[in-house]
Amino acid sequence: MPAPSASITWHKALEPDELPEGRVKTVNIGTETICMARHQGQYGALDNRCPHQGGPLGEGSIENGLLRCPWHGWDYCPLTGKPPGGYDDGVATYPVEPRDDGVYVAIETPAAHVATVSDVMVRTMVNWGVKWCFGMVGHSNLHVADALRLEEEAGRLTFIGVRHEGAASFACSAYGKLTGRPASCLAIAGPGATNLLTGLWDANVDRAPAIALTGQVSTQVLGRHNFQEVPLDKAFGQVAQYAQTVLSNSPHAELMSLACKSALVHGSVSHLVFPDEVAGIAASDAAPGDPDQRISSHRIAPPAESMDAAVEILGRAKRPVIIVGHGARFDMPAIVALAETLHAPILTTFKGKGLVPDDHPLGCGVLGRSGTPIASWFMNESDVLLVLGASFSNHTGITPKKPTIQVDFDRDALARFHRVDVTVWGEISATVALLRDRVRSGEAIDQRPEVAERWRIWRTEKASRLDDDRGAGVNSASIFDALSRAAPEDAVIVVDVGNNTYSFGRYFECRRQAVLMSGYLGSIGFGFPAAMGAWAATQEQGTPFHGRKVVSVSGDGGFGQYLADFNTAVKYGMNITHVLLNNANLGKITKEQRAGNWEVWQTSLTNPGFAEYAELCGGRGIRVECADALGPAFEQALSHEGGPSLVEIVSDQELV
Repeated sequence: MPAPSASITWHKALEPDELPEGRVKTVNIGTETICMARHQGQYGALDNRCPHQGGPLGEGSIENGLLRCPWHGWDYCPLTGKPPGGYDDGVATYPVEPRDDGVYVAIETPAAHVATVSDVMVRTMVNWGVKWCFGMVGHSNLHVADALRLEEEAGRLTFIGVRHEGAASFACSAYGKLTGRPASCLAIAGPGATNLLTGLWDANVDRAPAIALTGQVSTQVLGRHNFQEVPLDKAFGQVAQYAQTVLSNSPHAELMSLACKSALVHGSVSHLVFPDEVAGIAASDAAPGDPDQRISSHRIAPPAESMDAAVEILGRAKRPVIIVGHGARFDMPAIVALAETLHAPILTTFKGKGLVPDDHPLGCGVLGRSGTPIASWFMNESDVLLVLGASFSNHTGITPKKPTIQVDFDRDALARFHRVDVTVWGEISATVALLRDRVRSGEAIDQRPEVAERWRIWRTEKASRLDDDRGAGVNSASIFDALSRAAPEDAVIVVDVGNNTYSFGRYFECRRQAVLMSGYLGSIGFGFPAAMGAWAATQEQGTPFHGRKVVSVSGDGGFGQYLADFNTAVKYGMNITHVLLNNANLGKITKEQRAGNWEVWQTSLTNPGFAEYAELCGGRGIRVECADALGPAFEQALSHEGGPSLVEIVSDQELV
């Protein structure tokens, strides 16, 4: 009950005779939750929270004249809130006044908000440039959630409430890959936090900055097998390069500053754990942190001796080839300028697809299993390889038989798998600029006519596959030929994992599109939730991705893992066009079983009508059953505004 001197306001809680005799009801007034009771013709207004376990009294019942808590059966007077037997653990009450037009309750005017530990840390995170948070609000992260709410109401942050925490972490990973900056994801203790793990591992292995904020049970019950208690430091293992539990006496702003700095500097995951009671501690005197003078320039030049060796090898090369990986994605203008100086064809890893346009005179597409014969041909014909920001994974297949110069900002990545002739440790743009200043074409031949000829041969081959038809769905060559023509030139394209991904790498021709994928983790289900993270980047005015269309591609197996988050895209009006290859099969696994002489087993899928599902959710759904319908379907879907669209294509699992 408010103190006599407190400022109070009367609020209508019930209509006349709304509450029957002998019943209780939960009523929300502002931020107050009240248990309204009617007993013996009188009204009571009690704090809805039982003082023992927090049980909702408004969901209880009046038995033998006493209000019984629905959680553990403790009794209270429904009018005074006092328990029988003289105990002192009663429930607070509010003044009640029946009037002609209803029943009114007096609520104390809320006190001014006092900044909490969560407020200080979330404001610090926003000061470091974090603009988005994807997640789910729940009982063990409510203090953090309220701090996020305040930042959103101030226009400094946008929160996207997802349907599964895994979608939140995939969205963060994609945002980090695309922009080089972290987004954050929010989950409760226990299962909410563990649901984040797959997307955070995706960010970890692909060097994408991300910040995970997870609730935790109160510190006084840690280690006692409490409800939803999981030892998150052990559960998260090595997924986070920076991981800390927030304590009452922690330097709170500094913890968040270090989390943000680690994510930015290392391209890594940071994880902060908020025990429930710590997150709500008052911290009115604590100042938020910011990045001022906390981050140094990353443009570090390489050692002179390694540069000299690289210049010497490139200077005498006749057929140099440049191989570009995901790690060079922010350095492409300098790389293209060097390639034009050396007349050197540019190949990319699959994760680097689209970093150089396929219509550039020196662009040769993707090298490796998901690539084109063009890229493989030029690698095999080369006399030196200049490898920039690539990891030499077996999926890419960079040959160790050619003289090789490797440049990377990560010293551990240099010569990780085998001996390399010259390793150059330095920031890629700075290194490439120095090479261009010192190396001229010299002995190098102009390979552009050969690039054009190899593209002619491959395009002729692709065209010959357009008519392939077994009567079991549309072939992949047709799907990605049509998408190549329909997709906006500057679209952000997110691809999932499976046969759809291999076919995209092989057949889709990039112009200025940016391509995102689950690289080293190769996690099925990445596509659509990652598109939500990419969409967030396109909403940021003044950035390179503002206003660009987002297109995602998946198979039915991948989309099925997170299809509930199509509703998330509808809720927030995300203009995402999703291309879904539906072959009612885990096609890649079927191929692997056959290749290994196994019986094909448990790879068939039973699917809904995905286009109908999209419509039921409030989006646009289009079903395609023949190749001739692809162009019009893509045009309709891409022009849809105000929310997501989905093109469901009945596809042939063999013609990939």
